[in-house]
Amino acid sequence: MDRSLLLIACVLIASSIGVPDSAADILSNSLNGKSIHEFRGFYKREHSLIKPYQGAGMEIPNWDLNGGVMVTPHYVRLTPDEQSRQGAIWNRQPVHSRDWELSVSFKVSGATGDLFGDGFAIWYAQEPMQTGPVFGSKDYFRGLAVFLDTYSNHNGPHKHGHPYVSAMVADGSQHYDHDRDGTHTQLGGENTGCEAKFRNKDHDTNILIRYVGDTLSLFIDVEGKMEWKECMKVDNVHLPTGYYLGMSATTGELSDAHDIISVKMFEQEFSRVERLDEINSDRIVPHAEFQATPRDHSDDPKPSKLGFVGTVILVLIGVVVVVGVLGYGVLYFKNKNERQRKRFY
Repeated sequence: MDRSLLLIACVLIASSIGVPDSAADILSNSLNGKSIHEFRGFYKREHSLIKPYQGAGMEIPNWDLNGGVMVTPHYVRLTPDEQSRQGAIWNRQPVHSRDWELSVSFKVSGATGDLFGDGFAIWYAQEPMQTGPVFGSKDYFRGLAVFLDTYSNHNGPHKHGHPYVSAMVADGSQHYDHDRDGTHTQLGGENTGCEAKFRNKDHDTNILIRYVGDTLSLFIDVEGKMEWKECMKVDNVHLPTGYYLGMSATTGELSDAHDIISVKMFEQEFSRVERLDEINSDRIVPHAEFQATPRDHSDDPKPSKLGFVGTVILVLIGVVVVVGVLGYGVLYFKNKNERQRKRFY
């Protein structure tokens, strides 16, 4: 029995005995703790990236480079550990597989202690090679993005730490709000994702993105145990075929080196009953039934117009005023005590 039939059978059995497990739950149970070296499906060489990289100069077969990407025999560096840099790699071949699994091995490292930024993204998007403000790629994109965010820009209440892994599905009309770490448009809701302390590890970190049967699941190996641990799972995610795979990264005032070690893609076999609107799978509008509830953007407090020098002068004036008031108070109480003593003589 192939895996798709086995999954369907598990769903039917779970339903018959009254267990409310979703397809995502069953998939999670089947992959949690499994070896990262256990591959499923048909290997797609044209969508994969395996070292050593021996392309001519700065070229890699089937992949385009954008920005300040550096290629070495053992990794592709999207950004160096320098400020205000960005880079991306995009697969030249559109993905025609309806169901697939993507395994990415990477390293993020830097020398700035607990302050680091900004992170990188893994894309399945309609328009490749588009630079922009979303981890070095385009805003208002169509498709899927998985964000590995290393810096918290969120100034309001926040229920998770960083680095943080989350996802977003967009049809081209949604804006990724970087100042809110994308919590306004997060797939599965604001808290669907996982903390993953993958920065400055001595070993490679691995992430598995699995899109099978309209279920998106993310698994990650951070501790180097060589086994998958569930990060998030969401049912009823609808993605078209014909989009492109890519990885992009950016740095700002804080920086990290973002290295892609390998990319492996596998086409999955899954028995589908196609809905009428999905007969032409390349025309599906990317969307998900479970996303963060839309809400208004609240601007951060505007910075002072005084600037650094003006702020320093204002602080000094404040200190002088406080010292003057304290000095006056001391003299006042000292004179008062002197007058009271004279009354007793």
